[in-house]
Amino acid sequence: MSTVSVFIPCYRYGHFLEAAVSSVIDDQPGVDVRVLIIDDASPDGSAAVAKEIASRRPEVEVVVHDFNRGNIATFNEGLEWADGDYCMLLSADDRATPGALGRARDLLDAHPEVGFVYGHACWVPDGVPLPMARTRSRGWYVWPGQRWLEHCYRQAENPISTPTTVVRTSFHREVGGYDAQLSKAADMELFMRMAAHADVGFVRGVDQAYYRLHGDNMSMDVTELMDLRQRRSVFEVVIERHGDRIADTHRLSDMVHRQLAREALWAAGRVSGRGRLRGSEVGRVLTGGGVPEPEQDIDELLEFAVDCWPAVEQVRLYRTLSSGRRLGPGDVQFLLHQKGQWWLRRRRWNHRGV
Repeated sequence: MSTVSVFIPCYRYGHFLEAAVSSVIDDQPGVDVRVLIIDDASPDGSAAVAKEIASRRPEVEVVVHDFNRGNIATFNEGLEWADGDYCMLLSADDRATPGALGRARDLLDAHPEVGFVYGHACWVPDGVPLPMARTRSRGWYVWPGQRWLEHCYRQAENPISTPTTVVRTSFHREVGGYDAQLSKAADMELFMRMAAHADVGFVRGVDQAYYRLHGDNMSMDVTELMDLRQRRSVFEVVIERHGDRIADTHRLSDMVHRQLAREALWAAGRVSGRGRLRGSEVGRVLTGGGVPEPEQDIDELLEFAVDCWPAVEQVRLYRTLSSGRRLGPGDVQFLLHQKGQWWLRRRRWNHRGV
């Protein structure tokens, strides 16, 4: 029987640990699982919680750091420890859904050409009861790595939620661990690097993990411009380092830079339109349903868009924003159209095979 090693980095998340560990042991019947909790010098009682769990669960080991080493070093430490056929990184505040490891294991067992498996994640606000996860699989889908990468470049985004991912351990070591130079987007670069070397598995019709949303999420302090810059750096790094394994890199590069420029322009339009449109239905659409966004500099977003794709200067919305004029009806229609196109792309990408 194939085995799964799960490493759980923890920093001040001791109150989540019991649920995380239970989700990968108690909720995974028929799967041989070992767990390592790595406490990264939490200043609270997280290490004591981890040790107490390990004292009554023989499948669990604990490592406690004397000083904080950071997320990337901790992730890579877990990878070095893993000795199962397959491995999984699970943040202490997330949970696997019932049967998730068995579904991923079965796909990897059946397809030795697949380097890693992922699936849907349920995003759950902290304090809200977990919804019932979908656990009745409709099988799986295997993407050729090149085709999967092309979808990533077309969408200019990372389609994977990390807690849904199970990786072939030997393959993980072959392609390497998490890149410390890309600390905010290391997972995205790793997935794309893997896809340059192997095929990608996707579990259909089910939820593979619960991803918890709360104020301490690493992504919460990232503005849209920061996110755009991080994503751009990842797409460029993947082509620079692994272009010899990827077909048609010039077309992929042009594709992703155009999409990033459109997203930057769209973001600048939302920032500009918030004041005049606040409270209206259009205003709520432009701001993503009324959720507050960090203040962003329109000029910086426009500069980023031009740097990615100089031809964006010919777009009507760019000319409006760069001149400082108020948005007109045509500009608003452009923003609404772009949001609709983005929603359709995301729906096709995230719900394929459901």
